[in-house]
Amino acid sequence: MFLDSVMSGLNGLIAGFANMHWSNPVMMLIGCLLLYLGIKKDCEPLLLLPIGFGCILVNVPLAGLMDKEGFLRIIYDAGVITELFPLFIFVGIGAMTDFGPVLENPYTFLLGAAGQFGIFITLLLALAIGFPYKDAVTIGIIGACDGPTVIYVASQYAQHLLGPVTVAAYSYMALVPVLQPPIMKMLTTNKEKVVVMKTHAKTVSKTTKMLFPIVITIIGGCIAPKGLPLLATIMLGNLMKESGVVGRLTSAAENEIANIVTLLLGLAIGATMSGPVFVQPKTLIILVLGLLAICLDTVFGVLFGKVLYIVTGGKVNPLIGAAGISAFPMSARVVQKEGMKYNKRNYLLMHAMGANAGGQVGSVMAAAVMLSVLNGMGII
Repeated sequence: MFLDSVMSGLNGLIAGFANMHWSNPVMMLIGCLLLYLGIKKDCEPLLLLPIGFGCILVNVPLAGLMDKEGFLRIIYDAGVITELFPLFIFVGIGAMTDFGPVLENPYTFLLGAAGQFGIFITLLLALAIGFPYKDAVTIGIIGACDGPTVIYVASQYAQHLLGPVTVAAYSYMALVPVLQPPIMKMLTTNKEKVVVMKTHAKTVSKTTKMLFPIVITIIGGCIAPKGLPLLATIMLGNLMKESGVVGRLTSAAENEIANIVTLLLGLAIGATMSGPVFVQPKTLIILVLGLLAICLDTVFGVLFGKVLYIVTGGKVNPLIGAAGISAFPMSARVVQKEGMKYNKRNYLLMHAMGANAGGQVGSVMAAAVMLSVLNGMGII
């Protein structure tokens, strides 16, 4: 009797190992890889660390953390299913974004629009290889290179893809300094690379900066009403910043709220990375399509930069087109670094920041347009 009790107790101790699916240890290793990238390589640590840890937790058998009463399920249902977490983060992003450079050089806003073409081409490719419309939209939006946008779209229309598309978006965003320079080098001539762009000592009035988020919200909301939550939250944060009258709210959006939501969001995303669901051929296809989307965004941004180079008679350096994606301000820094490599007198940062800010709005508008069009077609 005593031996039976002991054996029963031992069986209970090893039950987790006995019930482990082969994909669970694979995902635990992936979780450890994300922790390594976040801690040792400083690649988006604020999100990769909680995502990696959440990934490890959800792959421990019998823990039940994503069951109805599990704490990860509670976080997931409260913030991801309701779409609150990505929207809260957008308020913080808006509070941290300066649209001054794009207002000083309005043409850079066009570069932000050109930098979204990869999203739509990837959407068409995903549809062509058999993905359903909702899944294809979610995969295409990886090209926004903007984690909160990807999370919002996935949580609304393709929750089963939330793990892979989010990991793809944040991983590729961290790899922007690796992915973009070869494309920039390949698509531009030596003559274009060394163009020195003049920095004009313009100052955008405070009134203009305050009107910008209001006007963009109204116009963007009327064009793509289904995407208004995305656009409105980033513009609310920016209006709070530019108004200067709600410093406490702006500070909270930038710091306390953003930090807490980032932690909870990371854990919730990691909780979607269960081995049996994540480890399948479809995940690899999604990762490849996401990589293609971001590369195509860079391609079209640089190509449109070449158009501006021709139109302005050689006054625009096409390299700044690479900053038309939403990886803010990482891609602008990449442009500055590459520009200095070819011409030590080349100071492209402020021009690239304009394109980067345009890309921030452009990615949100791209998502909003896609959602509104598909809704109008009765697909979603």
